[in-house]
Amino acid sequence: MAVIHSTSLQPTKLELLTSWLPSRPWYRGGAAEPRLAKAGGFRLDDPQGEVGIEFIVVTDASGPDPTTYLVPLTYRGAPLDGAEHALVGTMEHGVLGRRWAYDGCHDPVLLAQLAALIEGRAQAQDQNISDAHDREVAASYTGEGPIPTDFVTTDDQDGTRLTAPHGTTLRLHRVLRPAPDDPFPPSRGATGQVTGSWQLPDGTRARGVFAVLHNGPGHNL
Repeated sequence: MAVIHSTSLQPTKLELLTSWLPSRPWYRGGAAEPRLAKAGGFRLDDPQGEVGIEFIVVTDASGPDPTTYLVPLTYRGAPLDGAEHALVGTMEHGVLGRRWAYDGCHDPVLLAQLAALIEGRAQAQDQNISDAHDREVAASYTGEGPIPTDFVTTDDQDGTRLTAPHGTTLRLHRVLRPAPDDPFPPSRGATGQVTGSWQLPDGTRARGVFAVLHNGPGHNL
């Protein structure tokens, strides 16, 4: 169970993301620096208790229309070997000391726990309260057997695509959009998905799809 510490971070998560987000191909902002506000998110527990896992939702108000992004992050007490390209930055944590923050789509611990969430073996945790479930996050799975987690991660203008052998694909919606229906029917051909909610700039709540899983040809999940 992840413990949420009430302490300082230097720099803050939003400050790290302000520098990092414009480097992503799915970033919708222009030349102006992002103006970010926290809009929601959730956590997952690392069974080993070593890696912090957080799915942050932030809204950028720098453009003519606010844009909301889903940013999975992992926090580690030491660098992750071979993941230099996925480093978002380092922070000084008031309790835990130096923390290395990574784009979680490249971290095997986050990928394993995201698969566990979709399969129903893990539960989303509250972003700000220790040992509390986030009941606004819902996951569904209609496949058979475990979801492979040996993904190859590719960012494009539409988001992040995680592809496993035999073509199994997990698509993360980096730019979030409110969905018209609740509960959300699975996307056509999907075998799993994760949905959640976030706060709009006017203070109301929105719900939408965070991630969608598709089987590959010839691969039976």
